[in-house]
Amino acid sequence: MQSRLTISIFLLASLAAYAAKPCQELKDEIAKKLDDRAIRFYSLEIVPSENVKDEAKVVGTCDGGKKTIMYSRTPATTSKPANASIAPAQSKTSAQH
Repeated sequence: MQSRLTISIFLLASLAAYAAKPCQELKDEIAKKLDDRAIRFYSLEIVPSENVKDEAKVVGTCDGGKKTIMYSRTPATTSKPANASIAPAQSKTSAQH
């Protein structure tokens, strides 16, 4: 619920202030703010303003109001990070005399 409140507040503050900004620049700024708030598993999509659906979560407008940035949650992935590796267990044997 806190993330919804954060997004709502951010939406109100960003709509008018960023309407004239280039879309990719605004999208990058929004993504950074969401990441800074530890919000994960989301996507931001730039669409023409006339294609926005009523149920969409709009988090910004750009290109003079011609385009809209929509927020949506994405499912968490369970895959391992690319740099993760599992080392095989090493057995220790000791020779006793």
